Amino acid sequence: MSDTATQTPIEPRGQRKVRLGYVISDKMNKTVIVQVGSSKPHRLYRKTVQKRTRFKVHDEKNECGVGDLVRITETRPMSSEKRWRVLEIVEKAR
Repeated sequence: MSDTATQTPIEPRGQRKVRLGYVISDKMNKTVIVQVGSSKPHRLYRKTVQKRTRFKVHDEKNECGVGDLVRITETRPMSSEKRWRVLEIVEKAR
């Protein structure tokens, strides 16, 4: 029996979603709430409609503060509502 027959092929992992947003709350331990905004034209009226989504994001080192611009990425479920984690702090709040 050869070694290669027993090994399972490594399947490539899919790309994870990455978002850019602002921290709006840092009152929880190791968790921040990040608001991500997007805008697109309305289907019928072509007026730009803004949509805002809030994510609970894992912040392992408690580095983020309110007003920081952060890059977040999808990850495994960390709790009942946390499925994102902080990749980097792009810009600290003044």
